[in-house]
Amino acid sequence: MKTIVTGGAGFIGSNLVDALLARGDEVVVLDDLSTGKRDNLASATDAALRETDIRDAEAIAQAVGETQPDVIFHLAAQIDVRKSVADPAHDSRINVEGTINVLRAAQAHGVPRVINTSTGGAIYGTADTIPTPEDHLPAPEAPYGMSKFCAEQYCELYTRLHGLNTISLRYGNVYGPRQDPHGEAGVVAIFCGALLEGTTPTIFGDGKQTRDYIYVDDVVEANLRAAERTDVQGPVNIGTGVAKSVLDIVEVLANHSNNGFRPDHAPERPGEVQHSTLDVTRARETLGFEAKVGLEEGLDRTLGSLR
Repeated sequence: MKTIVTGGAGFIGSNLVDALLARGDEVVVLDDLSTGKRDNLASATDAALRETDIRDAEAIAQAVGETQPDVIFHLAAQIDVRKSVADPAHDSRINVEGTINVLRAAQAHGVPRVINTSTGGAIYGTADTIPTPEDHLPAPEAPYGMSKFCAEQYCELYTRLHGLNTISLRYGNVYGPRQDPHGEAGVVAIFCGALLEGTTPTIFGDGKQTRDYIYVDDVVEANLRAAERTDVQGPVNIGTGVAKSVLDIVEVLANHSNNGFRPDHAPERPGEVQHSTLDVTRARETLGFEAKVGLEEGLDRTLGSLR
């Protein structure tokens, strides 16, 4: 199978590239390396890297036309929530306009399947129903979540307007190897980095806020299943369906420390969603997908990759 992975030099994208190569796919990576890293593709020697900005419609169209992929995995994105608040137009140009460029290229060149990467918590915001299903009213609380929801809507528009086969995978809080603890990363990467460096991380608030933490290998598996189940379209939550708090993460990591692991506390950040967990029923029933890696095992694997 021929595949294109946008953002394939990033954290999740590079893990997906490894899995695609392992099963024998031909893989072309489109990444401008603004946040992705060449080192992430060190083991992916058979993948072709094209340094391409997702905002460059002509370059995207050319890459798709030359590759003629069976599926495009679209992961390239601006993921920093704080940057999205500071510069929502920049966020939109990457996440919305960039997605439109991918969709236009896919439609023009007859790509059979586009798998769009989206987000659960950032789209649902402070949800009335937890775990939250896909049909819950979207209520983004930052431009990042809004741009991802808009990108989903363009996917569905291209399905209605052009018959393009699309699916949007709404991830929970993804963690695992290659997530940069010094960049715009989730709490798991930041805390694992602090544990290994012997520094003290910060918990904002009481630490009882909960998220749906999902290990990157499970997210990769969800993408592979989405590529196979072309009859499934629209949004699909990809998580564990299990709520874990920041304090739960601290408790597990403390077992890996000889000197104890006690983060400092700071006032909670305004606007932060307190509880977010995904209803994963649709993923189980339509994709046959269920997350396999629990938090303790996932944290152990993540720490092992950083040592």
